[in-house]
Amino acid sequence: MVPEITLLAVTLLALLLLKWKHKAFRFAQAARIGMAAMLFVTGGAHFGFAKGMAMMLPEAVPFKMGIVYLTGILEIAAGVGLLIPKMAARTGWWLIAFFVCITPANIYAAMHHVNLETASYDGNGPAYLWFRLPLQLVFIGWVYFSAIRPPAVPRVAGHLV
Repeated sequence: MVPEITLLAVTLLALLLLKWKHKAFRFAQAARIGMAAMLFVTGGAHFGFAKGMAMMLPEAVPFKMGIVYLTGILEIAAGVGLLIPKMAARTGWWLIAFFVCITPANIYAAMHHVNLETASYDGNGPAYLWFRLPLQLVFIGWVYFSAIRPPAVPRVAGHLV
């Protein structure tokens, strides 16, 4: 739940700070900042919970720890990409593909009761998918509407509001 709380809390804080600074709500920018913060948390988790993350991959997958570390670095890099306006859309498309690609690992982990934090097999199991799969769709929509197709930022006489 830490990533989801980070996403919401940082987005709300960014929304308020951006409103104070620009005198207008900047929903898409705040949402990108929130998603970036979440990706920093989840990317860092790839290093803090590497053994548990590796357990989310089927036995047939080679170089599990390397994959865990690489995807952690990629998540952190994607967080940075969302914060750079010229890279946000490209990063958004990459993130959507990433969220789709990691779904099988989440399904595998749920089916095998993987608890990534304790690196054990006492996790929530298949019931977790009722939360996780819709959450993947939320993440995809969040990225799409904040980074790829954000609403226009209001302008007054050629200046951003």
